[in-house]
Amino acid sequence: MKAEEFDKKFEAGEDLKDDLDFSKARRVNQEAKRVNIDFPAWVVEGLDKQSKRLGITRQALVKVWIAEKLKEAV
Repeated sequence: MKAEEFDKKFEAGEDLKDDLDFSKARRVNQEAKRVNIDFPAWVVEGLDKQSKRLGITRQALVKVWIAEKLKEAV
């Protein structure tokens, strides 16, 4: 498919998933890297309380909070 045809389908709001090859797709700067952090028990308890209140996992909460702080620091 030529780019012009692809653009027309995109602009028309057509479904393009069958026209794309996702086998080699990747998200830039989104590769996961495992990090282990030890927290005092009171911090873990606080994280668990907040994650339960928000309905997300502890890990998701930590990721979001750290990402927010890093964005603020820029």
